[in-house]
Amino acid sequence: MKNKKGIPSWLKIGLVIVIVIGGYFAWIFYRAFFASNVSGEKKYLYIHEGEKYEDVLKSIRDSNLLDDIASFERAAQYKKYAQSIKSGRYLLSPGMNNRRLIGNLMGGYQEPVKFRFANVRLKENMAALLGKNFEADSAAFIAILNDETIAQKFGFTKENFISIFIPNTYEIYWNTSPEKIIARFDDEWKKFWNAERMTKAKALNLTQQQVSTLASIVKGEALHQDEMPMIAGLYLNRLKKGMLLQADPTVIFANNDFSIRRVLNKHLRMDNPYNTYIYRGLPPGPISIPSIAAIDAVLNFKQHDYIYMCAKDDFSGYHNFATTEAEHLVNARKFQQALDARNIKK
Repeated sequence: MKNKKGIPSWLKIGLVIVIVIGGYFAWIFYRAFFASNVSGEKKYLYIHEGEKYEDVLKSIRDSNLLDDIASFERAAQYKKYAQSIKSGRYLLSPGMNNRRLIGNLMGGYQEPVKFRFANVRLKENMAALLGKNFEADSAAFIAILNDETIAQKFGFTKENFISIFIPNTYEIYWNTSPEKIIARFDDEWKKFWNAERMTKAKALNLTQQQVSTLASIVKGEALHQDEMPMIAGLYLNRLKKGMLLQADPTVIFANNDFSIRRVLNKHLRMDNPYNTYIYRGLPPGPISIPSIAAIDAVLNFKQHDYIYMCAKDDFSGYHNFATTEAEHLVNARKFQQALDARNIKK
């Protein structure tokens, strides 16, 4: 019989070393490409235009976006991500691995911003809101909103340009330029002003911009949506009669003091084209971004003969309406007494 020799010890050791090294590299490969590298709630990585790979890494580190930055760097180096940096807002969802993340980054596969807004008063407020939600800062947006040439390009004036914004929810990419964002809102404006709304505006002998301006006044007066058509009807009656609108919200806007709770004679004397106690007709532009409900309240106003209104003295937010000045003065006196009783002087 021949002696059977076993596997030499050196070979056994070599095999173990190979297996260990192979396992290590397999684990490294797995960690770099397939293992989850995002835990907790979903997060966002913001990459600004012109940023380099080092800037991206710094953002990841500073915001603690990944569980293992080293594995991301290995995968990024292998995929040559440094040569394909694309700006944008990228979603990092729980369980996401480096392979998928880098694929999204290199492909520019962003998640759009769901941009919502309502109850915006001034164009400066809107610019600030846009600057907060998108890559460009508020200065870039206010420059556009104050540019008469750009406003005219879209069919507006500098004063009524803010009415291009129809309150709703919009999906827009974070790194979209301010010019393209405004163009997007122009598209939405045109969709909003469909044939039915256009026909109703023409029947009132008002442009879309004028409807928005009147709607902003209605919104400023109405605390309750169900009263908006009634208020709209009153102001339309005054416009038809050539009367001053005498809308308190325009006085507050003209005085640029939104803390005013009680409009006084000194406020009424403010010489400003938005003061409808002095200047006849509609002001040059909206005093806020009107809601869709307010715009539709103007277009679907309630027909009546009222030309006066005054807040009810029960502070319910509703109004007493009148057809004569004498009746209105009675209602106004009741409300003034209620203000005095609550010590509301200004």
